[in-house]
Amino acid sequence: MNAEDNYLEINRESWNTRTEAHINSDFYNLDDFLKGKSSLKDIELNLLRDLIGKSVLHLQCHFGQDSISLSRMGADVVGIDLSDVAIDRARQLAKQSNVSTAFICSAMFMICPIIWIVSSILSLQVMGP
Repeated sequence: MNAEDNYLEINRESWNTRTEAHINSDFYNLDDFLKGKSSLKDIELNLLRDLIGKSVLHLQCHFGQDSISLSRMGADVVGIDLSDVAIDRARQLAKQSNVSTAFICSAMFMICPIIWIVSSILSLQVMGP
């Protein structure tokens, strides 16, 4: 199989490799995050405002910091990412953070079926075809 045929696995492996480096980097500041600091920037926080009771589907959530930050703001959140390593770490961080953020490992081209799954999880009304 050539690289063009295996692009999804190549991309997944690339993000799997990056995940631990990102988690351990100063940029993501995991220590402060675990102490309760939001990973969201001021511009995002100002745009989002009140999320209590809202449902959020966070695409390409990486290892979940932003998804967990949204949960801390009162939203019901499901994060989706291609990287199984990142999703495993996101689930661990959610548990450590004592939030109920859900995480699903999937490629984005599978998003339509996943939206139906997520809508079921969050009890949303989603219009079908």
